[in-house]
Amino acid sequence: MKAQRSFTVRPQLPTPLGELDRLARNLRWSWDRPTRDLFAAIHPQSWDDSGHDPRRVLAEVPADRLAELAQDATFLEHLAAATASLDAYERLPRWFQQHGSADTLAGSVAYFSPEFGISEAVPQYSGGLGVLAGDHLKAASDLGVPLVAIGLFYRHGYFRQSLTADGWQQERFPDLDPHAMALELCDGVRVELEMAGTPMVAQVWRATVGRTPLYLLDADVPENPEELQLVTDRLYGGDVEHRLRQEILLGIGGVRALDALGIDVDVFHTNEGHAGFLGLERIRRHLAEDGLTFAEAVEAVRAGAVFTTHTPVPAGIDQFPRELMERYFAGWTAQCGVTVDDLMALGHRPGAAPTERFNMAVMGMRLAERRNGVSRLHGEVSRHMFADLWPGVPQDETPVGSITNGVHGATWVSAEMDEVLTASVGEDWQSADAAAWDRIGTVDNVALWGAHQAAKLRLVEHVRERLRSYGAAQGRSSSELEWVDTALDPEVLTVCFARRMATYKRAAMLLSQPERLRWLLLDADRPVQFVFAGKAHPADDHGKELIRAIATFAADADLRHRFVFVEDYDMALARSLVQGADVWLNTPVRPMEASGTSGMKAVLNGALHCSVLDGWWAECFTAGADDPGATGPNGWAISSAEAVADEARRTEIEANALFDLLETQVLPLYWDRSGAITPLAWVSRMKTSLRTLGPFVGAHRMVRDYVEDLYLPAAGRAGRLGADDHRGARELAAFRSRVAAAWPSVRVVHVEADESVADLGSQRRVERTTATSMPPADGPHDGPHRRYSADAPLDAAGRMGVTVRVVPTHPLVATPVEFGLVAWADA
Repeated sequence: MKAQRSFTVRPQLPTPLGELDRLARNLRWSWDRPTRDLFAAIHPQSWDDSGHDPRRVLAEVPADRLAELAQDATFLEHLAAATASLDAYERLPRWFQQHGSADTLAGSVAYFSPEFGISEAVPQYSGGLGVLAGDHLKAASDLGVPLVAIGLFYRHGYFRQSLTADGWQQERFPDLDPHAMALELCDGVRVELEMAGTPMVAQVWRATVGRTPLYLLDADVPENPEELQLVTDRLYGGDVEHRLRQEILLGIGGVRALDALGIDVDVFHTNEGHAGFLGLERIRRHLAEDGLTFAEAVEAVRAGAVFTTHTPVPAGIDQFPRELMERYFAGWTAQCGVTVDDLMALGHRPGAAPTERFNMAVMGMRLAERRNGVSRLHGEVSRHMFADLWPGVPQDETPVGSITNGVHGATWVSAEMDEVLTASVGEDWQSADAAAWDRIGTVDNVALWGAHQAAKLRLVEHVRERLRSYGAAQGRSSSELEWVDTALDPEVLTVCFARRMATYKRAAMLLSQPERLRWLLLDADRPVQFVFAGKAHPADDHGKELIRAIATFAADADLRHRFVFVEDYDMALARSLVQGADVWLNTPVRPMEASGTSGMKAVLNGALHCSVLDGWWAECFTAGADDPGATGPNGWAISSAEAVADEARRTEIEANALFDLLETQVLPLYWDRSGAITPLAWVSRMKTSLRTLGPFVGAHRMVRDYVEDLYLPAAGRAGRLGADDHRGARELAAFRSRVAAAWPSVRVVHVEADESVADLGSQRRVERTTATSMPPADGPHDGPHRRYSADAPLDAAGRMGVTVRVVPTHPLVATPVEFGLVAWADA
């Protein structure tokens, strides 16, 4: 029996305070400090009790306080300033409007993601993927990029975490009221689709993220049978069929929501494979509305699509059994006039059996012409994972690129560090170039250290507050919790580790040598303290075991003041940790960390990064090292024993490397005061880190890269293929079919090259003859044979070889290897 439905009563604001409602409804407050300060001033206690949620503050503040503020000239002045700031933010041209190629993108970029981490006040995220999506939206807003986002509204969000007395994770799923959040129901907008023959309806909520609208589909409406009302019950919950239903709603329902909202889209960006079914809906529309064939519709869809993969291992990809695909897409195959085998082929690797599971990432790669990993190393890993989709193409030429993730600085940087960066780098430090970030070197050492220490003190206080709260929830008395008053010390080197508790992240690596760790914690002269936080997926018992091991070690009465696990990791706790950490620790199994953006947030706050060379750190650890002005590396790299096959032995080697770094480099540098209160050598390393990493780790850089490298080219290609009744799509589909049919007959029959000794730097003429049954379009030919020649540069000394290959090319395709057809000369 479904629970009784409740309703929310919204407050009535005095007329002079009316703009507070508008400010609370635009989630720009989550990163605009003056607006946050304004709401905090309304009622500080309500602000803290609400978890810094303006909507709750307005709902809970006493009416007499609102009446008082309506007469407060100073408050009204601040309200007017915040309102004027939002007006200007929404109205004035920004980076994109001033971009030379902005007119290429006439419509919007539609950004699809299963989760969005905008603020803890709108808990529709589980971890890194969602927080990245939230930062992407905020940066797009700041830059004026015409982007609209599509997701799902989960009535229970992701779980809240607590630990039992023995450290085992417990989950609870709160009931969320969208009316109490910064969400507005899109009146009259309904999305209709079917789930295995059963009609389904979804309503749409809108969140306003600065200039960027975020639309969330919600299946919890009375028109649906109860089973389908639960499709959007919780994030990443349920069995494989439940997951399939969610992804159908997100992908197919998302495209239909955009249509119902009247939003014109030029580029569809899929953030991970969960929304991949949007490609199937777009194919169906092209067949039904534009009269394209299936092959032509695929070409039209691919042109304007971007697919971002975050998964470094095949096991992390959503895959669905054929019987479910057949049941849920029977209507789609009938409407498109294709077979289930045709459908399954979109999600199968070459040569896969028809009964193999449908792979969402493979479909994402097939239905998007622009694809990327989320760090340089992850791009390499992705090219290896998906190389077989382009047979014959060298792995390093697999058409999967990379754009390294970034973080939204204004969301994550402390007030004190923001002041330092504004005064030195500039007011627009989030978008500043390397030359501006070089000015970090002029910052007074004491001022920089003081800014960091203020955030570190807040971290200590926040952790103590949570430890008291969780201890009381377990029934412990005030006397039993007296130790919390001295938990952590703001003067001690503080190392933080906070992320999803997946086994490959190896959160418990330090515990592999407990006595060595104990010695570090209790060292009287150079102590260190550790703060851990993170959630394991409810079905991941191995991840829960990691948490229990850490919590058990943290329960030791001799160590608990220096080693703590903080429950219920969320964005609020994440801000405290990244702002107050001295060192951010990351210990993944390389190369299984796609990016790892938590460390980016920490370095923007002055923390030093210590990590295995994986994800973003693999390309950034040596940033600035060749600069004569650099004082040294910007953090520490933990040696990775990738060549060691035995997992336990590899962990032992890498744990030794980590302990060696802590003992011989990190701790000596931090505690070297050289007669001064401020650790000058440490602060110098902080400046190097900020100077070399600051221009790169921001989400503004990331979104500019997406716009220039992917969005604008995709919009241009979609326009060319769609013009003149999709003439380009039709032409390209015909060419692809013709080439595929004839390609088995293409071969290199003869290669000629002068084999005499040549000088370095010269060129060597290479000639080849190819054979094909394809009718030639142009160029010299002699029946089925063609002769080509080119100059090969000789740019290296020593013995060299040369070979040739044939690839098909077409003016409507950016790279010839896109076809996956290569004919090599025989050895």
